[in-house]
Amino acid sequence: MTRSFFASMEAARRLVLQNDLTEATALIQAQLSGAAPSFDTPPNPAPAFAGPTLELHAEPAASPSPKPSSAAPSGWHAAPKQAAPRTRPRFPLPGMKAHGGMKAPTLPPGARFESLRHEGPHGARAYRLYTPSRPSEDPRPLVLMLHGCTQNPEDFAIGTRMNALAEEMNVLVAYPEQPRAANSSLCWNWFEPAHQRRGAGEPAILAGIVEDIARSNPVDRTRIFAAGLSAGGAMAAVLGAAYPDLLAAVGVHSGLPQGSADTVASALAVMRSGKAPGRGTARGARTIVFHGTADRTVNPINGEQLAGLADGDARGAETREGASGGRAFTRTIRPAGADTPAIEHWRIEGLGHAWSGGDAGGSHSDPIGPDASREMLRFFLQS
Repeated sequence: MTRSFFASMEAARRLVLQNDLTEATALIQAQLSGAAPSFDTPPNPAPAFAGPTLELHAEPAASPSPKPSSAAPSGWHAAPKQAAPRTRPRFPLPGMKAHGGMKAPTLPPGARFESLRHEGPHGARAYRLYTPSRPSEDPRPLVLMLHGCTQNPEDFAIGTRMNALAEEMNVLVAYPEQPRAANSSLCWNWFEPAHQRRGAGEPAILAGIVEDIARSNPVDRTRIFAAGLSAGGAMAAVLGAAYPDLLAAVGVHSGLPQGSADTVASALAVMRSGKAPGRGTARGARTIVFHGTADRTVNPINGEQLAGLADGDARGAETREGASGGRAFTRTIRPAGADTPAIEHWRIEGLGHAWSGGDAGGSHSDPIGPDASREMLRFFLQS
């Protein structure tokens, strides 16, 4: 092995310590393929954050030929046609106004998008709470939306269009915010044992946010849900397993099973391979999973693991194929078993590491394909 190889591995190690998993993986893959840069000395660590905005690269959207739509589920709503996803989105840090091309979430008259803060024995987090404009005589359902790495609540609200759907269905939506002090890439720490169980770490903080909202608003406690993208999806899976008495269902988009990693290194490995003994949400909350076949950040096998389909075992499940918004999909529905929750898994052809059927104004969101937000709410609210 050359000096350049060891220098590249040292650079990857430093990126891992900074929780920059994507760049570390890319550097390792480049070195193994012979395409990595040659280092005479180990490179310096990445400079500290010095500006008000973040930049990232999104995967280009593929354009597969969709399968016939005759088998699409009844009541199907096609995602709206929009511009291609932005490849270098810019969005504000906490407490700053949207700038640099990022539009602020729009509100209908009478709706509220409040900036609030939870403080409890396990820690504190800021969060945004969307309240629809339409009055409700009955307690409303509540959805907890967990953003992915490098995102924030405003960006995630725009990309998922969840506020617009909440307005339509009269649902409360909360967007907790992961601060840079907790993770330098703004990821939820789904891969750390301290944040994987009930009554501790980030799961306890997020449960505390739900309790804060339920004390201050009429909330239907039988219809509280959590959903997330990537690291947020992985944390939603953790919540579904840790708090099945609090959450009626969870949605995991481009995420990983609960318990699939316990270190940064094992997180990198399972993101790449999908091979890990993740416990999923067994004996936990009902779960709906979305994952794209072209995801190069989190292996789609992770979504199959969540749904119990990784070994090709679809016994007792109903499978439907169709197309929506320019992308083919396979939808697998598995009813609840004696010790497992009901599961619904969506395999989206050609979708990368992005929210399906979203708004390209947000990062990691692809306007092409099935509307993941609408389908999640349909799954959550069905009896």
